[in-house]
Amino acid sequence: MAKRLRAEPKDLAPLTGRPWTTHYDPGVPATLRYPDVPLQAFLDDAAESYPDATATIFFNAKRTYKSISDDAWRFANGLRRLGVKAGDRVALVLPNTPQFVVSFYGALRAGAVVVCCNPRYTVPELQHQLADAGATVVVALSRFYPLVKAARAGTAVEHVIVTNIKEEMPPVLRLLFTIAKERKDGHRQPFAADAGAVAFRDVLSAPVEQFDAGTRSDDLALLQYTGGTTGVSKGAMLSHRALVANTLQSRAWFTNMRDGEGAVMAVMPFFHVYGLTVIMSLAVQAAAGMVLEPQLDLEHMLKDIQRHRPRVFSGAPIIYNAINNSPLTKKYDLRSIEACISGSAPLLVETHRKFVELTGAKLVEGYGLTEAAPVTHCNPLFGEGKQKVGSIGVPFPDVEAKVVDLDTGDREMPIGEPGELVLRGPQLMDGYYHQPEETAQALRGGWLYTGDIATVDADGYFAIVDRKKEMIIVSGFKVYPRDVEEVLVTHPAVMDAAAIGIPHPNKGEEVKAFVVLKPGATATADEIIAHCRKTLADFKVPRQLEFRASLPHTLIGKTLRKELAAEEKAKRTTAVPA
Repeated sequence: MAKRLRAEPKDLAPLTGRPWTTHYDPGVPATLRYPDVPLQAFLDDAAESYPDATATIFFNAKRTYKSISDDAWRFANGLRRLGVKAGDRVALVLPNTPQFVVSFYGALRAGAVVVCCNPRYTVPELQHQLADAGATVVVALSRFYPLVKAARAGTAVEHVIVTNIKEEMPPVLRLLFTIAKERKDGHRQPFAADAGAVAFRDVLSAPVEQFDAGTRSDDLALLQYTGGTTGVSKGAMLSHRALVANTLQSRAWFTNMRDGEGAVMAVMPFFHVYGLTVIMSLAVQAAAGMVLEPQLDLEHMLKDIQRHRPRVFSGAPIIYNAINNSPLTKKYDLRSIEACISGSAPLLVETHRKFVELTGAKLVEGYGLTEAAPVTHCNPLFGEGKQKVGSIGVPFPDVEAKVVDLDTGDREMPIGEPGELVLRGPQLMDGYYHQPEETAQALRGGWLYTGDIATVDADGYFAIVDRKKEMIIVSGFKVYPRDVEEVLVTHPAVMDAAAIGIPHPNKGEEVKAFVVLKPGATATADEIIAHCRKTLADFKVPRQLEFRASLPHTLIGKTLRKELAAEEKAKRTTAVPA
C-alpha cells in the first residue's frame, strides 16, 4: 500500500499567541506540514491505496476509486484530444454527480484550471463567468445545455461536453427515467448538430494513459467566482497549494474519519467551494464514499442517510432546518450521523438545538469564504464543553485571525468589541482574477479582510455579528440583522426570518422583518413584534413585519437580504404620493 498523502502534525502543543489552540479536540495539531503536491494527487493516492473502496454512491449505484480514477484519466486524455493545454480553463455546469468528480479531477490532470459554475445562473450571469475566465471548454448536464448554448455566444468557448444524468444511474432506474422523466424534466436535449458539442461518453473513449502535465502546487487550480452579493461576481484565484492546505486542515478537524472507511453525505453542491473542499476533496483524501445528492430532495436524502449510513454530514442551515421541520424526518433513522459542520450561512441557535435533539449528532458552526478555499474557523467537534453555540468557533490549524476597527482596519479591537474579521493562513487566494483594485482592498499586508463584523472572546472563539454592508443604523445605534433574526425564529410559529433596514425620516433607518410561518401555524405581526420586545432593545425591535411564503436564498441557503432590500427600494421608487 502506498504512503497516504496527509499533513503531518508539526506541533501538537498549543501555540503562544494563539489561545484558541488550547481548545482543539485531542489529536488536532496546532500546526501542520503540508505535502508539496497538486490537488489531484489525493485521487492518485486513493486509487492506489484503496482501489476497491467505494468512491461514489449515486441513486444506489456504487463506483470504486479505481473506476473513478480511470475515468478521470480517460477524461484528461479526451481533453487533450480536444486541444486543451496546461492553464486552459474548463468550466463545469454540473450538480453532484459522478460526472462532476470525473470532470474535475480529469481537468486538473490535464493541467487545466477548473471554473465551477452554478447551474441556476441566468444566461448573462453564466456568460459573464465564461467570458471573464476565458473558458474554452464547458462540461454540462444535458438539462442545462440550452443555458450553456445561449451563454457561450461571444465567449472563447470552443467545445461543450454534454452528459445526461441517467448515464450514471443503475440500469432499471435508467430505463424508468428514460420513460417517465427524461423528456418531461428537460434532460433530453439535441446537441449533436451544434458546433463544438460532444458527448461525455465520447470523451471517455480516450485511453487510461497516465501523463504528467507538469502542474506545480503554486499553479492555479480553481477560478471560483464569489456569489456576487456586492455586484458582479469576481473570480477568486485558488492555487493547488491553497486547496490542498484547506483539505488537510479539514481532515485534521474530523478526528472520527478513518482512511478507506465510511461515507460522507454530499448534499452541498460541489460547484460551491464549501462542497468542493469540505465534502468532495476531503472524501477523496480520506478515500471515503460520497453519497451524491444532485438536488435538495428531502425524502430522497433521508432515504439515502438511512440506507448508506454516512458518518459525516457537512451542510448549510437551510438543509438542517428542512430536516428539523419536515414531518417525513421521523420515518427515517438518522443516527449514523456523527459529525456535521454547518457553513455558508449563519446557524441560528434554534436550528442547532432542534437538529441535535433530533439526530444526536455533533453539529457545530464553522466559517469560511470563497477567498479562503473556504474554511478558516470551526467549533471543536468532539471535546465535551468545547463548543460555543452561536460562535463560529476557533481558527483552523495555521490560521491567524483578529478583529480590527471598521474605519482604518489597522487597530486591533479589545476582547468582545465588534470590528472587521481579518485573517491569514496557507489557504488564502492569490487574488481576484483581472481585478487588481478589488484584490488590493481584500488582501492587505498578507491579511484577508473579510467584510464580516465579528467579536472574539478571551478563549479565542470568534462570533460573526453580521456583514459590514448589511448593518442597520437606527438613530446612530448599530443593529445587526442576525441579532433580530435569532429572536424572531424563537417564536414557536416562525420557521424562517430575515431583517433589513429601511429608511426613516428621523432615525435614518428602522428595522423591517420578513417572516415565514411553520406549516399550519398562525401568528399576527403584533404578536411576533411583542415577542421581540421581550428580548431586544427598543431600537432593534422591528417596526414593520411582512409575512412571506418563503424567503429568497442562494442555492446553499444564504438569505438574500439584498433582494428584500431591493424590493423595498422599488416600492418606494414607484410609490405615488397621495
